[in-house]
Amino acid sequence: MALPVARMRSVVLDCPDPRALAEFYAEVLDGTVEGDGDWVDLHVPAGPRLAFQRAPEHKPPEWPRADADSQQLHLDLDAGDTVEAIEAAQEKVLALGARPLDVNDLNGKRDFRVYADPAGHPFCLCRIEHA
Repeated sequence: MALPVARMRSVVLDCPDPRALAEFYAEVLDGTVEGDGDWVDLHVPAGPRLAFQRAPEHKPPEWPRADADSQQLHLDLDAGDTVEAIEAAQEKVLALGARPLDVNDLNGKRDFRVYADPAGHPFCLCRIEHA
């Protein structure tokens, strides 16, 4: 087996207020926030580190678009294996400051719902069947 060229260190999101966005995701993912200022880390249990970098002129992507203002990336978050679990997670993320982008569940047949975090980055709450 070949050795990897590199290992995943973190996923970094640009935003106007790194500490505030890190605290939003800490509540969503039960993580621990470290740092302050222009760079803040979020350590999440059993997941990659998320980092938040100050970008004063940050312009959130428009969802869904496929042109110059398209989403550059989004996070898929496991919200459980039932529609009820996603609905409970939805209540919590909305109370924390998320904004719904596409929450039509198509009568329980769709496995995800899309939101924007407080800085405008898209993320999905996904229904994942656990084996």
